[in-house]
Amino acid sequence: MTELPPMTRRQLRKPKRGRILLITSLVLVLAIAVGYLNRSALRGTLDIITGQEYSGSGSGQVSFTIKSGESGATIAKHLAEQGITKTYSSTLRHVNAANPTFFPGTYSLPKGIGSDKAISLITGGGSLVSNQVTIPEGLRLVDIYQRLSDKTGISVNAFKAAGDDLSYFGIPRTAPSLEGYLFPATYSFDPDLKPKEILLTMVHRMKQELVSLGIKRKDWQDTLTLASIIQREARIHDDFYKVARVFKNRLAVNMPLQSCATASYGVGKFSIIVTNKILNDDNPYNTYKYPGLPKGPISAPGSLALDAALHPAEGKWLYFVTWNLSTGETIFSETYAQHLAGVAKWDKWMAENPGWNG
Repeated sequence: MTELPPMTRRQLRKPKRGRILLITSLVLVLAIAVGYLNRSALRGTLDIITGQEYSGSGSGQVSFTIKSGESGATIAKHLAEQGITKTYSSTLRHVNAANPTFFPGTYSLPKGIGSDKAISLITGGGSLVSNQVTIPEGLRLVDIYQRLSDKTGISVNAFKAAGDDLSYFGIPRTAPSLEGYLFPATYSFDPDLKPKEILLTMVHRMKQELVSLGIKRKDWQDTLTLASIIQREARIHDDFYKVARVFKNRLAVNMPLQSCATASYGVGKFSIIVTNKILNDDNPYNTYKYPGLPKGPISAPGSLALDAALHPAEGKWLYFVTWNLSTGETIFSETYAQHLAGVAKWDKWMAENPGWNG
C-alpha cells in the first residue's frame, strides 16, 4: 500500500470548515422546509403526546352554538368548556393556525375530539342543525303558523302572539296583520331562534323581493293585496298576467273584483266553490259586496304573482272562469255574454265530475 503524504492524511481526517458549514446549512434549510410543510401534523402530534388534544372520533353528540360576532378565541373557549375539545389553549392554537371562517348557527358535535376535527366539522357545514321548512305560494297566515309549528316544535299560539306585534316588523301601518308579508320559500332556521326572529327573517325576505322589483314602500300594501288575490285565483303561468289584467280593468272602472278567493277568506277559509251565504257575508274581504281592493292581502304571494301585479297582460277582459278545476284551464272574456258561455262550460264540467273537491 502506498502511504499518503502527511498533508493528504490530515485533509481526509479533518474536512475544511467551509464544507461543514455548507452541509449544515443545507440540512437546516431542508429541515425548515419539511417542518413548514408538516407543521400542522407535527403540532397535532405534539399536542396529543403532551395530553392537550383528544385522539379518535369522540362519543355522543352535543349541541354547540356559535353566535353572530363571536371571535375565534370565544369559540375555542366554548369548545373546551363543553368537552368537545380538551383544552382551550391547544384549541386556540389550532384555530389561529387554521384561520377558519365560522358561521353563526347550532352544530351537532361529538365530545372528546381533536381541535382540527372540531374545526373541520363546523366549517364543513355537515354538522349544522336547522329546522328546514317550505312555505308554498298562496298559503294563509294561519296555515304558515301551523307549518312553522310542525317543523320547529314551537306552538302555533306562540307564533300568533309574536306576529301580532306588528310594530316589531316594520311593515306599513295600514297592514291589518302579517298576512302577505311572509315570503313563500324554503328556509333553514336555527333551532335557537325565537318565533319573532323566525317571522322577521321571512318579512325581511319579502321586503327584499319588493325592493328588488322597484316597489315603493307606499305601494307595498296595495301591491301585496292584489298579488295575493292573483296568487289564489290563477293556476297556469300565463294566466297570472291575464288575471292581473282583469282585476286592473275592473279597478279602473270601479267594478267589484268579485273574487271567490277573497269572499271565502273573509269567512275564514279558502274555497273555489262559494255559496250564496259566503257571497252575502258582510266582511271587508268580500269583494262581491264592496268595490276596490280588500283591506289587506289574503295569502303569501310569490315572485310570479308579484310580477303579474306589476306587469299585467294587455287585454280588455273583465271576466274569467276556470272551467276545468282539475287542469286550471281558464276562459277570459270581454263581455258578460261571453262569460256566461264560459260558466256554462264550467257547469258541464262540474256535472261530469260530481263530488270533485280538488
